Amino acid sequence: MKYARLTKEQFEEMHQEFINFLASQSITAEEWQDIKVNKPDVAEQELDVFSDLVWEAVLNKVEYLEHFSPNQIFLFQITAATINLIAIKIENEAIDLRTKEGYNWLQGNLLDESVNIYTSTKAISDDRNKDIFALIQQGANITKGELYTYFEKVVN
Repeated sequence: MKYARLTKEQFEEMHQEFINFLASQSITAEEWQDIKVNKPDVAEQELDVFSDLVWEAVLNKVEYLEHFSPNQIFLFQITAATINLIAIKIENEAIDLRTKEGYNWLQGNLLDESVNIYTSTKAISDDRNKDIFALIQQGANITKGELYTYFEKVVN
């Protein structure tokens, strides 16, 4: 397994897609029930393969990620060749950027001396999707990039 198995809830949401996946392998509903009962290791492998296919499809489309912690925001832009980072760090323990109040404080105090903004660029490895998945496993969320675009203008 290259990524992570989908959760039970995710499998439930993708029920029809999973049926289509099994059908593409000529596995009927009855055969699937038999596999689950009599060959649980094969069933596990099928779940893993399907999970990886779903992750690949999702990761192929990712262009932006965000990760918030109490005093930092990491904004990532993923291009074909690089991962570009804009990092905002607040040197004020009283501010929690994960809250509405903390984020509003940041918006009104971008020029405050306790606000530090850094940028960085890193080359994508040979496995772009694995790089993205590693960031997701560390807590990053897939976004449309509005925050990245906003802070890109602030930095430039």
